[in-house]
Amino acid sequence: MSVPAPMEALLAAELPDGEGWQFEPKWDGFRCLAHRDGDEVTLTSKSGKPLGRYFPDVVEMVGRLKERRFLLDGELIIPVGDALDFEALQLRLHPAESRVRKLAAEHPAELMLFDLLDVGGKDLTAEPLSARRSALEKFFAKNETAGLHLSPVTHDRRDAVRWLERSGGALDGVIAKRTDLEYRSGERAMIKVKQQRTADCVVGGFRYAEKKKLVGSLLLGLYDDAGLLNHVGFTSAIPDKERSDLTDMLEKLIEPPGFTGSAPGGPSRWNTERSMAWEPLKPALVVEVRYDQVTGRRFRHGTGFLRWRPDKSPNQCTFDQLAPELRPSELKELFGA
Repeated sequence: MSVPAPMEALLAAELPDGEGWQFEPKWDGFRCLAHRDGDEVTLTSKSGKPLGRYFPDVVEMVGRLKERRFLLDGELIIPVGDALDFEALQLRLHPAESRVRKLAAEHPAELMLFDLLDVGGKDLTAEPLSARRSALEKFFAKNETAGLHLSPVTHDRRDAVRWLERSGGALDGVIAKRTDLEYRSGERAMIKVKQQRTADCVVGGFRYAEKKKLVGSLLLGLYDDAGLLNHVGFTSAIPDKERSDLTDMLEKLIEPPGFTGSAPGGPSRWNTERSMAWEPLKPALVVEVRYDQVTGRRFRHGTGFLRWRPDKSPNQCTFDQLAPELRPSELKELFGA
C-alpha cells in the first residue's frame, strides 16, 4: 500500500456535542505515517516528506514489531519528564547524521498511535473509525514495545473538556472524530480545538508585503528581566482596508534598533533576504494577540490580531504574562497510571 496523505482537522472554537464522537488528545509532536513492508520501514510527515533519517530510533523500533506489514497514523513525540519537548523534535531536523544519532541517544523519540490504515495487506481506510480503533487496539496489544504508545480516547465530552483545560505541555489541544466516518485522506474531516490564550506585545518592527510597499506583518516583542525587548513572534492578520493607513503610521516610527534582546532572524535556505528584511520601530505601540503554544519563549505559530492597546504602556509587556501558561500536562494521569 502506498502512503496516502493524512486526514486533517478543521480548527473550531468548541468541542462538538451529541452522540457519535470520539475525543483524543492532540499531542504536541510531529504528525507521522509509519509504514512497514517486511524489512522496509518509512516515516512520512504530514506534508509528504520522509522523516526516517531524522528519527532512526523510531525506524528501528518500528522494524522490531511482530507485525510485518502495516500503515499507522500517529505522532512522533519526545517525552522529557512528564511533558513533551517540541524543541527537541525540531533539533532532530539536522543535516548531519552524527548529530541526529547523538540527539537520539540523549532523548529518544517515541510514536503515539491513533489510527491503523492497513494491516497484513488489508486496507482499512474504508472502515468506520470504530472498526479501525478496534483493529488498532488489537495491533497494539500484539506489538506492544518500549517507545510505542496507544493514544487514549474518550466518548465523554466532559473528559475531553478537562484535557483541553490543561493543554499546554504534552497536549496541544483535543481532536474530535466521528466514529462512523471512514478515513478521508487529505480532507479536513476531523475537528481540532485548542486552548486560545492572549498576550499584550510591543510592536518592535514590521515587514513589508512581498509585492506591495504595505505592511505585511507586525513583529512582536516582550521585555525580559534585564529590560531588553525580545522578538517573540509575528501577526499578519491585518485587514486589507487598514494596511495603507497602518503603513503610514509605522513608517513614522521607524527607529533602530527595534529589538534590544533577541531579534528576528536573517535569511535561511527557506527564506530569501527580501522576505526576511524588516524595519525596526520605536517601542511605542502595544497590540493584544491570540496565540496557542509557546516554544523556547517564542510563539510557535503566527498569532491572531485582536486589538490595539493604547491604554497599556510598552514596558508592561513582559514575559511574566506567559509564565502561567508554561505548565506541564500529566502524561501519567492521561494514561491512567
